[in-house]
Parts: sequence; structure tokens; C-alpha cells
Amino acid sequence: MLRQTLQSFLRGPHLKKPKVMSSQSNQEGQVVELTYRESIRAALEDSLEEDHDVVLLGEDIAAAGGPFKTTDGLLDKFGENRVIDTPIAENGFAGIALGMAMTGLRPVIEIMFSDFLPVAYDSIAMQMSRLRFMSGGQTSAPVTVRSSGGAGGRFGAQTSSTGESWFLQFYGLQIAVPSSPQSAYGLLRTAIRENNPVVVFEHKALHSLKGPVARGDSDLPEIGKAETLRSGSAVTLVGSLLMVQRALEVADEPEIGGIDPEIIDIRWVRPLDLSTIRKSVEKTGRLVIVEEQYHDGGWGASVLSRLILDGTTFSTPPICVSMPEILISHSPVIEDATIPNHERIKDALIRSMEA
Repeated sequence: MLRQTLQSFLRGPHLKKPKVMSSQSNQEGQVVELTYRESIRAALEDSLEEDHDVVLLGEDIAAAGGPFKTTDGLLDKFGENRVIDTPIAENGFAGIALGMAMTGLRPVIEIMFSDFLPVAYDSIAMQMSRLRFMSGGQTSAPVTVRSSGGAGGRFGAQTSSTGESWFLQFYGLQIAVPSSPQSAYGLLRTAIRENNPVVVFEHKALHSLKGPVARGDSDLPEIGKAETLRSGSAVTLVGSLLMVQRALEVADEPEIGGIDPEIIDIRWVRPLDLSTIRKSVEKTGRLVIVEEQYHDGGWGASVLSRLILDGTTFSTPPICVSMPEILISHSPVIEDATIPNHERIKDALIRSMEA
């Protein structure tokens, strides 16, 4: 009860009623085929049109259109007062964003690579996450922090981390992990409307992934709600970001011998939707967790420990597919061996069925 009361207080009133600038801002019911990259841009564009308090800050996001072209064209459309280039000073402009939020704006900042987020730890983890609590609920920090991470692009050890579990110890932050064009659009729109800070981890290897996207705000995802992407009865398969796409691909491969996995995209590392995962495990009796992170301290270890502590029973021992304890290399051979791949996921599914 105490935990629920504190969580309710820390989150406070969540969604702000937007200040609509134009009747054309929401493209309700419009389903378009977009890449993951284009979906992020669409979410930013729709948010900027919807609410004049929304501003964008980051390195090379204005004239250059962002390092991954997710802000391409937004400077021309909204001007330099709302799409702002910053120096290479992550903690500095994260702190500026916090100040802007405290005075009524709704900043969205882009940290070029997830590996650079620790540079801004003080502003994000120590200040943004604790502002509502330390002010007695009198003020909040509606800041959205975007960052791209993930391996597979031959970026080397310093720019290939996913990083979504790094902030797990900082209550007051929400953490979103979109795995598809639709979730990239929806989770970002929800994050920008949230009255508390949200860190959105995007995956570099997903930027070219294409899929249908429903634009508008009539069906935006709920904060802290996972999504079951594939119903199944044999085993619960849980993942985030790129691992969700690999799980979906493996589920249709004949090599798994007809195993029928239920695939859950967690979508949020915090708040974590343990209820959806638990209900699935109660149905299947088996669990495989796939994450592009090291096991120790990752969200997968957290899911597993909480299920066990809650008394969840399993027909076979749960399996966690994660990264080996080596750094990501520029070497294609070593990097590919580091990331959980189709073979490791298939092997885990097969082993999960063994009594």
C-alpha cells in the first residue's frame, strides 16, 4: 500500500491537455506506411503542431536534421525558436531543458547516442526524476529525452549500447523502448504529453524498418502497458526493441518444430507491466526473456526475480537470452556474436520445452 501511494504521488497528474494550434494538427484515422525513422519524425511533427509549448533541443537536430534524420525538415517548418541546435554538452542542455520545463515549456531533447546519456546523468537521474518529490508535488519536469542505441552498425564499444536498464534505480523516470514504427510513433507521442520525465530509447538498427502507422491521438498507448504481439500457448517470449523483431521472425521459422510462442513487447521498462507477463506465464508455464543487454542489472533479471518472488510457478526453468560479458567490437564477427541472434533465440525456445 505504501509503495502504491508513493508511486501515485510521484507520478501525479499525468497527461497535459494540449494547447492545440491548428485543427489540422491531428491526422485522425490516417494510416500510412512509414519507417521507424519517419515515425519518430511524424510524432515530433504532430506534437509540435499540437502544442506550442513543445520545443526540440539537441546536437545537429536543426539544419542537419539529426544524426539519424529523425528531425529532418522540422527547422524549416517550425523555426529556430522551436528546433534548437545545442553545443556538444549533454549535461548542459539537459539542465537547460529542465529549466524550460519548470517555466511551462515541454522540451524534447535528443542525446545523439545512448552511450552519451551518462554525461547527462546529473540532470536526468538526479534532478528531473526527483523534482516532483522534492517539491512536494508543486512542480514537475515534463521533459522527454530521446536517444538512439544498439549494436549491429559497427559503431564500436563506445556507441553501441542500448542502455534502457541504466536508469532502473531512478524512480520518477519513465522508460520507453519502441520496437516498431507504430510503437515509435505512439510511445513518443505519449511521452511528450506526460507531465513527468520520460527517457525514450530508440534502436539504430530499426530506423529502416517499415510498417503501418496510425497517426493522430485517438489511440495512443498507455504508459506502463506491454503489448502482446503474438498469441501462443507453448511458451512466453518477452523482449524489447530489436529483440522483439527477431522474436517475431523466429516464431515463424520451421526449425523450432511447431512451438507456439506468445510474444510480448514490454514497451516500457518503467513502469514495467509485470501483470501481462505473469498472466501469459500462468497460461504457458514457460518463459524466455531476450534482451540486448548484459544479464546482471538488466530489466530481464528484474522481471525474472519479481516473478519468482511473487510465487509464479514454471513448468521448466526460465531462460534469459542476453549478451555475453564482452564489450561490443568494431569487428563484424565479434559484434554479431555479441548480439542475441536468431539461433540463440531458437535454441532457447527448444530448450524451454524440455522437461
